[in-house]
Amino acid sequence: MLLRIYMRTPSRLLASALLAIVVAALAPGAISQAEATGAAARPSPPARAAYSFLTGVGNEHASMFNNPLYKQLHTKIVRYIAPYDAAVRGYSLSLASAFIHDAEAQHEQVLVAFYHSEYTPTKLPSLTVYQRDVQKFVKLFPHVREYQSWDESNRGNEPGAFSSPSAVMAARYYQALLRVCKGCTVVGLDVLDAQFIGPTLQYISEFKREIGRLETVMPTVWGLHDYSDVNRLEGWRTRDIVRAFGRGQVWLTETGGIVKFGGSFPNVRGSGLARAAKVIRFTFALASAVPQVKRLYLYDWNGGTSSTRFDAGLTNVHEQPRPGYVVVCQALHATRCGVRIASN
Repeated sequence: MLLRIYMRTPSRLLASALLAIVVAALAPGAISQAEATGAAARPSPPARAAYSFLTGVGNEHASMFNNPLYKQLHTKIVRYIAPYDAAVRGYSLSLASAFIHDAEAQHEQVLVAFYHSEYTPTKLPSLTVYQRDVQKFVKLFPHVREYQSWDESNRGNEPGAFSSPSAVMAARYYQALLRVCKGCTVVGLDVLDAQFIGPTLQYISEFKREIGRLETVMPTVWGLHDYSDVNRLEGWRTRDIVRAFGRGQVWLTETGGIVKFGGSFPNVRGSGLARAAKVIRFTFALASAVPQVKRLYLYDWNGGTSSTRFDAGLTNVHEQPRPGYVVVCQALHATRCGVRIASN
């Protein structure tokens, strides 16, 4: 999923010292520099036996399941983003079918997150169309029992590219999915953090208010993408959003270290690879420190090329291991983590 670290107006006045820290965190190399100082000394992830959460990978490429590097991680969960209309679109359905089939062959539990159509990405479906299409998808994949009603629902609109639902509409999509997937685990809301999280907190509040108005079931599982927080080696955004969710589990449905994203997170001579590995290590420690976090999905497996705008791959474009992969491998106590690291 392409990350958007939005430059939003903060919801409360910040002290000038805090502003200085945030600005510094955006500078190229700032994360590596911060970690080298005493201020960035943070605990290492606990041993696997001490984890209070499951770890998996989010990805859209079925080839991942055939890679020995992936197989040795022995993960039990995986996440896939499917267009809400995948069941009625041949190409989208073929991709989803291949991924889910291969995941189930590896005995992985698939979390499917619905998203905009690949054919009409700027047009949000009516409630009737959404419910009809996702119901068809659910029937096609009876063994998939975990869903998200909309991926990154607070992401906003990008003219000519995609549209996102309002908090009110997101609540109604959630209710529709509950209706057609009886007995399923439905992640009620999936949000993206940002440098300034005021709008995210407001979105959550509006969603919960609409859930109350609809008199439907308040979510017991919430989804969060905390890229902005962990890639600044901070944790306050994650904690504030978790508090805003209230009761229930929190699944970090997308998280991990950014290798490259625009000018804020460059990959100059491999610096992004090392930085991303440090971020992943920090992410495990943060998830361990927040009791509500019960799952962590790292995004993603496949890295990009030098021209790719957003790259957070644990492997490169040829599925060769990067430093971030080694961090995950060691955290999950795989047997062969002493691999030859790719340089890109």
